[in-house]
Amino acid sequence: LLTGTMKTKERNDLVKRIADGDIDIVVGTHALIQEGVVFKKLGFIVIDEQHRFGVVQRATLREKGINPDVLVMTATPIPRTLVMTVYGDLDISLIDEMPSGKKEIKTKVFFDKDRHKVYEAIRRETAKGNQTFIVYPLAEESENLDLKDATTMAQHLQSEIFPDSRVGLIHGKMKSTEKDAAMAAFLAKNLDILVATTVVEVGIDVPSASLMVIEHAERFGLSQLHQLRGRVGRGDVSSY
Repeated sequence: LLTGTMKTKERNDLVKRIADGDIDIVVGTHALIQEGVVFKKLGFIVIDEQHRFGVVQRATLREKGINPDVLVMTATPIPRTLVMTVYGDLDISLIDEMPSGKKEIKTKVFFDKDRHKVYEAIRRETAKGNQTFIVYPLAEESENLDLKDATTMAQHLQSEIFPDSRVGLIHGKMKSTEKDAAMAAFLAKNLDILVATTVVEVGIDVPSASLMVIEHAERFGLSQLHQLRGRVGRGDVSSY
């Protein structure tokens, strides 16, 4: 395993073993793309969540081998991938069946005048013992943008809208320990509502989260909305 947070000595030892060919399979983050990482004989690359990597990053990784086979995986069809499939540069395999027991995720658009209906939906899910994500485009208030932000709204939602519910907050400007604590509390069902930014976009698995509300949805890219939607419907409850 190679990541950017490893201690220098541990990392250097590992990089040497990779270059010597002592290791058969290396699992890692973007750290694998760095200049100092050299492979003895790289033959096969799997890039998961490939929409999170830039074109140059993927090319750099490919160049670390001599024409290696590359498998890219994503649940989010990004324009570049679609273009490559259209022009025949990419063979495509689809996993188009859902895992058994999964229910369809219902997606609806509400305008601000119907905000009360959204809040009612959150209350309904909380009453059932399910949990809710509410996602905002900004972590903190901005002087330049007239947008709701996660920090202000978490306080407002807790004090004014859902005083009887437990509301938590997570965003990228928080310390790692604070983020981990907020996520652990949500996972342990010690929070009913988690107010967040796109830090919850990938790698979060909370089976009892059945509702995701995305404020200012026009501020998010299609891939982001697609990824965010994947945070609900992970258990066996109907999700929205």
